[in-house]
Amino acid sequence: MTPRDLPELIELQRLSELAGVHMSRRVLCEVSAGEARFPVEAFILGSASPLAPAVGFFGGVHGLERIGAEVTIAYLRSLVMRLPWDETLHRQLETVRLVFMPLVNPGGLWRGTRANPNGVDLMRNAPVESAERVPYLIGGQRVSAALPWYRGAQGAPMERESAALCELVEAELTVRPFSIAVDCHSGFGLSDRIWFPFAHSSRPIAHLPEMHALCEIVDGALLHHRYVLEPQSRQYMAHGDLWDHLYLRACDAKPGSVFLPLTLEMGSWLWVKKNPRQIFSRHGMFNPVIAHRQQRVLRRHVGWLDFITRAACSHERWVPTGNDRERHRDQAMARWYEGPVR
Repeated sequence: MTPRDLPELIELQRLSELAGVHMSRRVLCEVSAGEARFPVEAFILGSASPLAPAVGFFGGVHGLERIGAEVTIAYLRSLVMRLPWDETLHRQLETVRLVFMPLVNPGGLWRGTRANPNGVDLMRNAPVESAERVPYLIGGQRVSAALPWYRGAQGAPMERESAALCELVEAELTVRPFSIAVDCHSGFGLSDRIWFPFAHSSRPIAHLPEMHALCEIVDGALLHHRYVLEPQSRQYMAHGDLWDHLYLRACDAKPGSVFLPLTLEMGSWLWVKKNPRQIFSRHGMFNPVIAHRQQRVLRRHVGWLDFITRAACSHERWVPTGNDRERHRDQAMARWYEGPVR
């Protein structure tokens, strides 16, 4: 098997050719895994207007969680295959910018590891420190790259992949009045969870009313959905979270804009529960290995990603203002923080 045989890279090449002039392709950096070299790429569709809302879709941050990259690519594929005939899609793309980074960690995907080829967990690699207690190891550690959840050396620059993701987000998303990021992962619990910042702190984010309003339209429009929407801190806290870092930078750089980072954490324990034998495979602990289950996962989450695109296009209809914003803040505090604003 060679780097060119990675099915995700082959699929992205094919989609780029099919999309033609409708999609731009940008190499953000290159990374090495032994003698193999991989591009870290972004694929962009839609409006070039700086005032248009934007949505970023990210996958493959952890190389073991292949399903995250597959979900992201599946949604990109659905858009590309609709381009020749779907007039409604073309009208939608006139009003929104869609940014895809489906393989953030191609070296980790190639090696079958959570970390990148340098042994760094990219989701623990940002310069954000928690002042609160984080769980041992899983919250991020600087002891050794031989142990999981390694953050990198103290004072070292961010890894190429992490830096490329941050540069893309700040060039394409947070410069706009409204943007959403969706980062697709697997491996936590029996439920599909949608997390939002903070991971490094239990305090609520500045855009808690907007996040609650988004959750409200999800609950109202997607009846009987399986998602648990919550701040990550309700489950565990961690150092070095990339989305905490980017959110804090966005708040400082453009305080009047709205940036809502979301992490889709697909519940891989459910796949193991239905097929216990796959727990003996490192790949099977984080991915559906039976074909019909993988297809079901792709169908479910591609629909949710499309919903998020629609929500971004129509954000002026649901983003709260004035007294309505205060109502959402109170409801969010009762829902997630069990008390008044701290």
